[in-house]
Amino acid sequence: METLFHMSLPCLSVKETKNFYVNNIGASLGRSAQTWVDVNLFGHQITFIKADKFNFNSPNYVFEGHILPSFHFGVIINEDTWKSIYEKLKESNLNVVNKTTFLQEKPGEHSSFFIKDPNDYMLEFKNFKNSDTIFKS
Repeated sequence: METLFHMSLPCLSVKETKNFYVNNIGASLGRSAQTWVDVNLFGHQITFIKADKFNFNSPNYVFEGHILPSFHFGVIINEDTWKSIYEKLKESNLNVVNKTTFLQEKPGEHSSFFIKDPNDYMLEFKNFKNSDTIFKS
């Protein structure tokens, strides 16, 4: 059995969060109430809970010459799904951080892009050239 993850995060607007994840990312919704919503992000459960203004001040870091957000989360998906979501987001004129390939010709080679959700979270989408190298160095 594959192990799934659950994460709970504060959000500024349940309505905007639902809209972003369903209409832009293609996620589905689970249980919800007026002040929270469960999002099914490729089989993983993220619970967004309405909260007052919050701030995650984390410095960025540099990886292979690219400045990346140190606070982010994401999913690893197959190439077709990755390309489909990337094209959909680009066509929607959302602020997508352009796709990049990291670790070229090395273990762990993957393509990646980031997008900011309505709560200012950076969401990363990864596609590994060879899924057997996800944890190899």
